[in-house]
This record gives sequence, C-alpha cells and structure tokens, in this order.
Amino acid sequence: MRRIAGIVLAVLLIGGVVAAVVAGRDTGDTSTATKTVRGVIGSEKAEFFADPEVVKALAAEGYTVKTETSGSWAMDGLDLKGYDFAFPSSKAPADELAEKYRVREPLPRPFYSPLVVVAHRGAAEVLSRNGLATLDKDRGVLDMEAYLKAAEAGRTWQQLKGAEKYGELSGLLYIATTDPTSSSSGALYLAAASNVANDGRVVANEADIKRTAPLLHELISVQGAQQPSSDAAFRDFVSGVGNPLVLVYESQVAALLADGQKVDDLVVLYPDTTVNSDHTVVPVTDEGRALGELLGTDPELRRLAARHGFRPQGSAKEFTAATAGLTTYLTPRLTVRQAPVPTSEVLHEMARRARGR
Repeated sequence: MRRIAGIVLAVLLIGGVVAAVVAGRDTGDTSTATKTVRGVIGSEKAEFFADPEVVKALAAEGYTVKTETSGSWAMDGLDLKGYDFAFPSSKAPADELAEKYRVREPLPRPFYSPLVVVAHRGAAEVLSRNGLATLDKDRGVLDMEAYLKAAEAGRTWQQLKGAEKYGELSGLLYIATTDPTSSSSGALYLAAASNVANDGRVVANEADIKRTAPLLHELISVQGAQQPSSDAAFRDFVSGVGNPLVLVYESQVAALLADGQKVDDLVVLYPDTTVNSDHTVVPVTDEGRALGELLGTDPELRRLAARHGFRPQGSAKEFTAATAGLTTYLTPRLTVRQAPVPTSEVLHEMARRARGR
C-alpha cells in the first residue's frame, strides 16, 4: 500500500512539474529576465513592445517591460511614480516631462518616424490633378503651401477638377489629424503647417502665434471630433471609415505593409515640409535610462524597431533592409524639408488656440 501511495505521489509531483513548465510557456516565461521595468508609451509603440520577438530580445538582455499607453501630451497629467520611464512620440512632450521630473539630459532617442498623409487613390489623383501633390506609383509628395492655401480658402472637394468621378469625395478639403492638445502627431502637424505659414521660420513668439493662429484654427475646427491617438485614426482609415486624407506616422504604414497586409488603393504622401517624430525616452529611474539606451544600441532591437516601421537613429541600413520590398509606397531616403519644432510652451499655446480655447 505504501508503495502504491509512493508511486501516486511521484506521478503527481512529475505532473506538477510538467504543468509548471507548460504554464510558463503559455504565459511567455521570461525567466532569463532579471529586471521588470514599467513605462507609459505612445499607442503607436504598443505593437512593438508586445511583439514576442521584442519580448525575447529584451529578456535576453535582462529586461521584462510592462507598458501602458497614453497620448504623448496627456502624459504630463499622469503621475509617473512607480514607473521607470515615459516614452512619448516626440521630443517636445519629452522635454516637458524631463523638466517636470528633473531628468538629466541627454534623453535617449532610439528611433524616429516622419509624418505622412495616407490617401486613397482617387483622392491622391485629384490632389495631383489640381497641383496639390505629385505622384510616383503608390507614393507622392504633398505641396504643403498649395494645400494650406486651399484649406484657408475653404475649398471643397467638389471644386477640384476630377473629383466628380469619386462619390466619396465631398465636403471641405482637409487632412484629418489627432487632437493637438493631447496627441503628439496632431501637435506636430501644427508645427509643420505653422512653419510654412510663417514663411519657413519656426513660430517662436506671441507675434508668430497670433499671425498663424487663424489658419491653424481653420485646419482643426473643420474636423469636428478628433481621434485621441494616431493608432485609432490609422485603423479607421484602413477599415475604410472616415476622411480620405489622414495624418499618421510613416512607421504605422511601414509596419502594416511589412506584415503583409494590404490597404485598397493606398497612396502615401510625404508633405514637402514635414516634422520628424523623435520617439524619446524620459527615464525616471536608472533602469529606465538603461532600457532607453539599449533600444538604440542593441542590433536585434534596432532590427525589430525597423520591422515595426521605425527609423533607428544613425545608420539607415536597418530601415532600408526592412522596407526593401515596399519602395513603391515608402521613401527610404527622405528628401523633403524637415521643419524645426517650436518649444513645448509655444506648441501648447498654438494647440490651445487652434482648438479655440
């Protein structure tokens, strides 16, 4: 009897070990990781941090990363106590957070992404026919000065030559963006537009703000309700909902295409005056800083960032390799003008007035 009980106990113990191993596999066991770091990130980076290969690469370097998403500008209203880092989509909100939490410079900036406008083929061809864009296969360049003049004049799609062929092109001509008071992409859109409206100079004082405010208000007010994040806006576009012109990050388009997904009649327009979104880590702890630096230096993490559409800082080889089959849509080497971004204080005021506050 004791022998039978011993055998049963042994079987149960072995079963328990097997169950523990299986449970570890099912939950993505990261037993090699030695440090858990927590961060608040922009929604456009959520899929990157959730990628099993990224999780594995981080674990190999001793990290388990747990994240929550937030609009980049909205991060300023969060209490980062208990977090190791914040990871907004651009430098301006990062600088504001760094000042608030007295974080030493320089801040890690592992990768970046330019702003682009996604359009359906019909809309892109109408813009091209009316001198607002030039096209080359599935990509093109948006003439920002011409577009802003059309928007300022209140032009409608029906007033543009060739628009009558497309029933979905009606109403005011505008680019749909995120809320500039809470989302980085919306705020950076104002930075680029204001630079063009201010004769190629960065908006730097009250006179500049006052000069450009009416146009920026027009660009935002015609949109009505705005999405809180570029991720939601891009998903709406992909599903065929909403405006025919939507401002997103190039990384979102590149990641979707690299994953083999198709978007019917997609055209990617690079504004001829744009702003690069420098994804900047604000390290609240030493672990957060070490992680931020690792994202920019580890070869495997740089490769994976490029696969998710981001452009790693420095060498362009990872992005070029990741998008080698996508050049009908994407421009590996950027030739458009990069506008400087106003200070966070000025950008906040521009966004506030653009929203009519």
